[in-house]
Formats: sequence, C-alpha cells, structure tokens
Amino acid sequence: MNNSTDRDLTVAGVALRFGIVALALGTAYIHSTLGGLLFTLNATGYAVAAIAMIVPISLAIRFRWLIRLGLIGYAFMTIAGWAIQGPYYSTAYVAKAIEVALIVLVTIDFLRADGNPVKVVRREVAAGLAKLGIRQSEGAASA
Repeated sequence: MNNSTDRDLTVAGVALRFGIVALALGTAYIHSTLGGLLFTLNATGYAVAAIAMIVPISLAIRFRWLIRLGLIGYAFMTIAGWAIQGPYYSTAYVAKAIEVALIVLVTIDFLRADGNPVKVVRREVAAGLAKLGIRQSEGAASA
C-alpha cells in the first residue's frame, strides 16, 4: 500500500472523501431537478465523478489524482458557465455554494493525497513518456 492510500484510509481521509461525494451528489441532484439536456448532463457528470472518487478499482485508484483535477475543473467550469449564462435564482446560488465548497474539499484532498499538482503532472508525464521510450531532456524536466 502506498503512502497516498494510507492517508486515504485515515478518519480524516474518509471524512474528506465522504464530504466530496456528498457535495458532488448534492449538486448533481439539484441539476437533475432542473430539466433540460444541459442540466441532466451536468448532473450525470457530477454523479460519475462522485463514483470515481470512491470506486475501489485499481485504475481509478491509480489515476485518482486526475479524477481530482478533473472534478475541480468541472466544478469551476460549471460556475463559469453559470456566471456567463445564468439563470440567477436562489437554487442556483445554493448549487454554486456547494460547488465552491466542493472545489475547496477536493483541493485539500489532492494536497493531502498527492502533494504539489505541478510535480504530480510532471511525474506522470515523465512516466508516460518513459513507457513510450521517449526521454525528456533535462531542460524540459526542470522548466
């Protein structure tokens, strides 16, 4: 078991993950009640992300860092899309508050489990390139 998995199984790690899943499912529920294809797809995206955060499949565990980054980006883009397009009614503000809290919790979870996101991405890119037999130059690795 790696260090990241050890931290995930602490009381704090489980509570943090529970909070993330609850918030993702909460905003999924709100979007699912609004009708229309865009809201339904948004609800589906949040539900899938919630499942991906807890599913005990080795591929999901291995790339949980990417799931975390994706969920942060998804919530951020949902907020940005709403800010540009609306509608601006009370339920929307509740959903946006949930999404901001979700971004905060997922960021904390990422930092606890994976550390510096830039280093994680660099490490994963280097590992992927190595599997393809491509070496990174020293300048590119330190840039």
